[in-house]
Parts: sequence; structure tokens; C-alpha cells
Amino acid sequence: MPIHSSPTGWVLETRNTAYAIGINEVGLLTHRYWGARLPFVDDYPAPFKTTNFASTDGPHHFVPEEYPGYAGTKYIDPCLKVIFADEVRDVVLVYEDFKVTASSSPTLDLRLKDSFYPLHVTLHYRIHEEYDLIERWVTLENLGDDPILVERVFSAKLTLPPGADYSLTHMYGSWSNEFQMQREALTPGLKVIESRSIISSHRANPWFAVDRNASEENGEVWFGTLAWSGNHKITAEVTEFASTRISIGLNDWDFAWKLMPKQPFVTPASISGYTQSGFGAASRIFHDYVRDEIIPHGKVLHKILYNSWEATLFSVDEASQSKLAEIAAQMGVELFVMDDGWFHGRNWDNAGLGDWWPDEIKFPNGLTGLIQNVNALGMDFGLWVEPEMVNPDSDLYRAHPDWVIHFPTRVRTESRNQLILNMARTDVQEYILSVLDKLLADHNIAFIKWDMNRGVSEPGWADAPGDQRELWVRYVQGVYHVWGTLRERHPNVIWQSCASGGGRADFGILQFADQIWTSDNTEATSRLRIQEGYSQFLPANTMEAWVTDWGKDTVPLEFRFHVSMCGSLGVGGNLLEWDQADRESAANCIRLYKDIRQVIQFGDQFRLISSQKNNFSAVQYLSKDKAEGVLFVFRTHIPERFNIPTIYLRGLEPDALYTVEGFDQPRSGKAWMEAGLTVELKNLQSKVLRISHT
Repeated sequence: MPIHSSPTGWVLETRNTAYAIGINEVGLLTHRYWGARLPFVDDYPAPFKTTNFASTDGPHHFVPEEYPGYAGTKYIDPCLKVIFADEVRDVVLVYEDFKVTASSSPTLDLRLKDSFYPLHVTLHYRIHEEYDLIERWVTLENLGDDPILVERVFSAKLTLPPGADYSLTHMYGSWSNEFQMQREALTPGLKVIESRSIISSHRANPWFAVDRNASEENGEVWFGTLAWSGNHKITAEVTEFASTRISIGLNDWDFAWKLMPKQPFVTPASISGYTQSGFGAASRIFHDYVRDEIIPHGKVLHKILYNSWEATLFSVDEASQSKLAEIAAQMGVELFVMDDGWFHGRNWDNAGLGDWWPDEIKFPNGLTGLIQNVNALGMDFGLWVEPEMVNPDSDLYRAHPDWVIHFPTRVRTESRNQLILNMARTDVQEYILSVLDKLLADHNIAFIKWDMNRGVSEPGWADAPGDQRELWVRYVQGVYHVWGTLRERHPNVIWQSCASGGGRADFGILQFADQIWTSDNTEATSRLRIQEGYSQFLPANTMEAWVTDWGKDTVPLEFRFHVSMCGSLGVGGNLLEWDQADRESAANCIRLYKDIRQVIQFGDQFRLISSQKNNFSAVQYLSKDKAEGVLFVFRTHIPERFNIPTIYLRGLEPDALYTVEGFDQPRSGKAWMEAGLTVELKNLQSKVLRISHT
């Protein structure tokens, strides 16, 4: 059993790591250890003792509490803040009891309660032993008669080993510039990373990594993420005594939850881990976990798709889409996706959203004829939708103007000519379920691209069942309900999460979606950096990557294909303007991708030379049995007098012989890893080299 109980507390062990908690001499639940697994249970440190220092700080201020509430004379960043019915605004948590549940993923529940009020707090820990991960979440229960107002409730606080010199890595960005990496020293004070836009956002992903002088392949890294698709918050705090702590959970900005009697509140789960083998190992742990445990169709190869958006924009009809489908099929495409413009009244982005049935003028006989044409060409059919949005110029809005998020006294801010339907409302959920369920039931649709093209404004909900500020959580719960119900009714459909690109890329949405639209930016040299950031916590098979016409005058088609082949390959250019040579080149790349996609989508990824730091980069994929691999090498813009860097392969069997395409002699895995190889490239050239066990 990987959960050990003793008089000093609990030890949670995974295959290679351990996490320890205990109760100290004054009854505080304290953090004890997080790091490499030790030989014996008694090896782990004892609970942290409470000490006095000065009248300016109480003794509890210095204790690394496992889940501190706002109370007393402790001034660290708390996990929980509430207001009781008599307006007392602190929470004093005391340990009550624990429960261990044995299963394939054992769970420890630590139950706490307020020392006076009927508030119970349960800390949940689930061990994913083979992945070296611990999942944590919190349940709040009101066992009294009066509501309790919750102003903050994080999912976890993670305390790092004592000492200084930690660095925090996180992601920032914007539309078309997602997943940019930032690594910075943690200094005394509080660093905050957050989303406020009702989605996980382009600006700040719910992921972090903390290290002490780690590299891609070596050194200690503590890492984690929040399985949530809405407003989130990560705080990194270094106290005046060099105690470093990471908190992660729902964003408390503009948040409140009226905790009613007998109605528990459950936070999103945080998933965290530790490795001594650098950032690359941390990424590969998450990649395996996502593929094996989260996404609905984890071991299904993702098909090569064509999306018609750039070719036709809103001018879609059966004839134009069928023509594009014919060309795509000739190139080897397996899935044809019709994008925006197909539904009632949709001729531009100023009308139609909300009316999810085929436009009577563009498709007088419905979508069946087009779908049959696509299927006859040997391809599946997919469709774009944006169900969370509504145009004021739509039948839905004219019938239900109260269904959008708004304040009655404020102008309703339109973005892209659209407003946001309040997915927290059950009537909105039922409407979306009904129209999409009918669409899927009436048509042979294999793939849905679900888009979400704006951030929130005027976050009001006059008829909210509790506090209006519950909107931030109830909205996401409503989205999950709709996605989950549709998945249950149509289990074979592949769903893609899109939010103006990578605005909703997280473990929460991947419970329902198999793929994520990484960015609206499909310019290949930019995508190298975006895709590297994405790979920090999400695997290649979830990363949809298109070859488009963006940059076609400067970036060769082959280079664009090679960049997109690093994930789940798609094509989005205007095929009507591609000449025969382009189509043949595309067909060759597609044939190659079909040969190697098993390794790319399900193998281990190694970032050999960073594209975020260099204009010459390399990334490697290796099958789990280490028998075959693929090496991608890219050069963007570098002055011609340039020494090509040596590329050191990773993950190979040291004593086995391997051949690398383009090199005459096989060498040992150790030689390829220690002596390396060089690949000569000119500016905007790329190569794909296959690696084979001989």
C-alpha cells in the first residue's frame, strides 16, 4: 500500500517519489517532505514544530501548514477564506480524522473542521503511483443551518524543501502568441499567475514548474497543473525565512460561493509531481498521464484533417466544399472539416451564432449530401461550432436576450459582434444540448471543432441561485455538463477544444476533448516556439497543427509540413490555389506522417535544442520500446557564417545499434547520445530523419 499511516502522520509514496504530512505538537497539520522516495517510512522528517519569534508574527506564521486558513497572526498566503453568518471572517481549522481508500489509485482523505463553526474541510490525495503524480482537491461542507460565504478556496498548497535559489517557470502569452515560456528567480514576496477571462486563457496557463538549477534532462523539478478550464490562480511565495510555497486553485478575484447547508463544494483537482531528471522528464510524465488517464480516446491515432476555413471563409455550400474535399482526398487527407458559415443566417461574423441548423439558402437540402460526398471519398466529416456564443442578430437572441451574461444597467459589450451565453443557466445548457444532439443524431459527423472566440465582460447574473460571483465557477461546470452529456450520447465523436486558438488548453477540458487547437497563428517559424511551450505539459497527439498559406511566400511548404508533423497533422491552406507540385509535395509529406505518426503521437518527446531560445532547433520522438524514432531539425534565420550545433539524441538503448536516416553507419545508442550528430541546413530548411534499431 503506497499510503503509510503512523503516529506522526502520513507518507504517500509513488514509484520514485514521496510526499509526507504530519500533525505537530500543537495539532497543526503540517507539510513534512516532498521529493525522492526514501528507503524506509521512518526516514521521512518529523512534523514541523511551532516556535515563537517576535510579537509581530505569531508562532503559526512560521509553520508550513498543509492547508492554512486565514486566521490569527499568520500572514502567509492562505488557502481558505470565509465569512460566517455572524460576519466572523477567519477560519481556524483543526484536524478531525482520516480515511484511506484502497484501489488502483489509492486515496487519503484528511478531514478538518473549524474550531467553532459547522464548517468541515476534507483534503483529498489520490496517488497515481506509476506516473509519480499526486492528485489533490478539497471538499467544503456546511453542517449548520446558515449559509457560509466562501471568498477563497484553493485546491492545494505545495511546500518545497527548505532553502533558497528556486526558479519558477510558467507560461504567458496572448492571442496568436500562446505558450511562451518564462523562467525567473523566486525572491521574497508573492508572485501571482492568473486568468480572469472565464477560460484558462491565452495569457496564463494553469501550469508551473519550480527547479533548483535544473536543465532539460537533469536536476530537480517540482511541477503541477490545475484541471480547470476557467479562472485560475497560482501563487508562488517566498517567506522571510526562505520557505517557498506554491498555491494553486480557483481564482479568488471577483469570486464568492454561498455554501449552503448540505450542499458540498468540490474544488477542481490539482495534479503535481517531482523528478530528478529535469524538465523533459516532467513533461513526459504529464504526456503519459494525459494519454493514458485523461483524454477520451487515448490510444486512437488522430486522423489527418483538412479544414476549409482559409479557402472559403463564410462562403460555404455543398459544391465548394465538395470540390475542396476531392483535392484533400487525393492528397491522402482522412477527415474533412467544414468551418464557420454553414448555419442559419451566417454570411459574416455579425449574425447567426445561436441558430445551429443548416442555412436554408446555402444548404437547401441540408448537410446530408455534402457528408455523403465526403464519405464516398473515403474521409470522415467534421464540423465547426461555437455554442457558447450568440449574435444579437439571431433568432435565439431575439427570443432570449436575457440568456447572455450581462448587467441590466450596462451596455452589453460586443466582441467579434457576439455576446456570451450564460452557460451557468440550466435552460441555456438544455437548449445547446438539444440543438447539438439533433445535429449529431441526424448526421454522420465524426469530429466537432468547438470554438470560443471572446473573453467575458459585464459578468452579471441577476437570477443567480446564490451569489452572482458564483458565475465564474458555474459557467465552467455548465460547459462540462454539456460536453459530458454530448460525449455520453455520441461516444465515437472526436471533440476539439478551440478558444481563439489555445485559450482553453488544460487538463479539465481534455476530459472531454481529444485535441486542442494550439493557436490561430499558423506561421511555421512562430509555431515552433508555441509548440515547444505547449509540449511542457501536453502531449503531441493532443496538439492540432495545420499547414496553411500563412508565410507561403517565404517559408517552404515542406518546412511548414515538418513543423505541423510534430503534432496531430492538419492542413488548412486554400487547396484551390495550390499547384500540382504543391499537392504532390503535400501528398508525400502526408504519406511520411502516416508512417511515423504512431511514434509522434504516442512516443516519448525530447526537446533537444530549444526553439524558444535558438534559431536552430531539434526535437525527437521515440517509441516506448525504443525501437524506432523520428528526429525533426529546423533552421529559421541565422547569418550564413554559423557553426551548426551538435545534436545529442536521447532515450536510446546505450548498447543497441541504431541507424539514423542520412548517415551511412549504424552506431550504438550511447554514441548517438554522447558523440551526437550534425545536420547541415540552410535558412528555412528542415529535415525529418527516421531512427531505427538495427
